[in-house]
Amino acid sequence: MIRVSSPYLLLALFGIFVAVLAWAVEPPLSRAAESAEEAGLRIATDAREREKGFGNFTASLNMVLRNKRGQESRRELRLQVIEVEGDGDRTMFVFDRPRDVKGTAFLVHAHKDEPDEQWLYLPALKRVKRISSSNQSGSFMGSEFAYEDLGASEIEKYAYTYLRDEPCGELECVVVERVPLDRKSGYSRQIVWFDQEELRVQQIQFHDRRDAHLKTMVVEGYQMYLDRFWRASKITMTNHLTGKSTELHWLDYEFGTDLDVGDFTKTALKRIR
Repeated sequence: MIRVSSPYLLLALFGIFVAVLAWAVEPPLSRAAESAEEAGLRIATDAREREKGFGNFTASLNMVLRNKRGQESRRELRLQVIEVEGDGDRTMFVFDRPRDVKGTAFLVHAHKDEPDEQWLYLPALKRVKRISSSNQSGSFMGSEFAYEDLGASEIEKYAYTYLRDEPCGELECVVVERVPLDRKSGYSRQIVWFDQEELRVQQIQFHDRRDAHLKTMVVEGYQMYLDRFWRASKITMTNHLTGKSTELHWLDYEFGTDLDVGDFTKTALKRIR
């Protein structure tokens, strides 16, 4: 039994009890006063922060392109990604199969405060083609992914708004709207579902410049690597206007490779095999 020998101590304990009860009933003032825009930015920032520190990784991908009649074509490619301190990630895609696209390579230099730089190497022409920011809304190699869908989604390139919490499959999700700040983007806005526990992207709805629901991307099969980093095993992009879809199946993740920034240049793009 605890004895309270002083009335002043009793009052102090009572005050602590009231404060704890008030905390449980209502969040602290700063949290309660948080706007939808501030909440959206906080969620997106937290999600991005959890992704930092991976250094670099490689992976293999199988791409399945499916038309509205269900007919399929398949491609095999490799991926390399490296973090760049103070800037966005650098990403390289290299196609291995089929023969008509073998050797095609795509390089992205993502940036935080300016448009991404993108280049496409076409082996048949033996030249590197720059993808201008005005053309990044175009289809990537005939898939339902646009050029601007590839590479890192840097926080600074969007305005955010928290919308709601809701179930998403077996998980509970927080739903955030993000609006591209680049007027050349092919999207007016994107609705993103993050699971509440790990803040992994579960789904994104893409709305075109007329605000029509153009595409939906669903992310599945997350696995953890290095006891910290979650990576998906399948990403599906469905175009609701054309009825076409593209699946990316991710395999053979490897972290901490011998990559460096010199492997992500236009010169490296030409010689990669």
